Amino acid sequence: MANTTVDATPRRRLALGPALVTAALVFGPGSITTASSLGASFSYRLLWIPVIATVLMLCFVDLSVRIGLTSDKGPVGTVAAHTSRIVAVLVAIGSVLIVSSFQAGNSVGTGAAANVLFAGDTKLWAGIFTAAAIAFVWLPGFYGKLEKLMVGIIAVMLVAFVITAIVSRPDPAALVAGLMPIIPTGSEAMVVGAVATTFSIVGAFYQIQLVRQRGWGAGDYRAARRDAISGTLILGTLSFVIILAAAAALHPQGIAVKSPADMANILTPTVGQWAGVLFALGLWSAAFSSLLGNATIGGGLLSAMFGNAGEDVNNRLAKICITAVLVVGGVVAIIFGGIPVQLILTAQAITVFIAPLIGIVLVWIARHRSRGDLRIGWPQTVLAVVGLVFLFFLAATYIQRLIA
Repeated sequence: MANTTVDATPRRRLALGPALVTAALVFGPGSITTASSLGASFSYRLLWIPVIATVLMLCFVDLSVRIGLTSDKGPVGTVAAHTSRIVAVLVAIGSVLIVSSFQAGNSVGTGAAANVLFAGDTKLWAGIFTAAAIAFVWLPGFYGKLEKLMVGIIAVMLVAFVITAIVSRPDPAALVAGLMPIIPTGSEAMVVGAVATTFSIVGAFYQIQLVRQRGWGAGDYRAARRDAISGTLILGTLSFVIILAAAAALHPQGIAVKSPADMANILTPTVGQWAGVLFALGLWSAAFSSLLGNATIGGGLLSAMFGNAGEDVNNRLAKICITAVLVVGGVVAIIFGGIPVQLILTAQAITVFIAPLIGIVLVWIARHRSRGDLRIGWPQTVLAVVGLVFLFFLAATYIQRLIA
């Protein structure tokens, strides 16, 4: 077991990295569509959602950071050591299925954004960017380059979506009122889905490997926590400003958003040609980062089940598995030529049943005495339980919809 004593001062100054990778992979085309729909349908009234979701995500990302800094194994190995091999395999398979199911949507998202920016066939663009992602995976020192790419992509998304929100001229008074938690009639299912787009338990879970990939230890906790807070706040901000832009620009016109590309096209006549292009650039960034990031999670966890004990994403086995996830998503995207609804429904079904299991495991491990000084206290445990309650509520809501 790794050293679990927290130094008073970090051993070195650490650059932002792992949490930004998590933010970039969590925030994809589905997040943009959901956030746009919230603002277009319910104006400013659901602005509180990304705030609550960000708090829950902060809690679970911190759990994973603590676990990663005090473990000498990857996510699957750590779960196996604290529970059983069966539980670890269930968690790994569930996580792989979740991210793989969304890969086709990410591939389509890159193609749809490129279609807005440059015209041309969406399928062709999806294939081109999937091939580009595969080529990137096989570069030497893949993970280090992935961090740098994600930092750049996050910067592009922030600039694109924040400027879009500003030029949409939101109502300050309505913005403040929207921070009061209320659930308008008919919004229940959308509220649950919106929280889930920011509070990604699989994204939080993989933070264990991301901090280990950096070679960080327990003495780096303070700096690692700053990274986790920064990345998660950026994730929440992205959802917040998109809801804000849609509430200001689309809701007054009664315009509905059915796809992420719709938001870019609709904004053009509302706030100008360049704003629509800027949003499309942000959409491409979100789609490509999720395409590559989700494949890294899926491939990394998949490789652990095939003998990659360290779960290092730089080794050959991991890269083969990451490539396989990218290929499957790209092929499905090209065949369907759009986001395959059945795959999304399958991913949602897997999520609501696997996510609570992952959440429980994370809390159990974070409370274990082997965490040493990084073992979570009761205040954070209580907040984590609130997050678990939400995950079970999500599962119950999904089951109720199936029965109905």
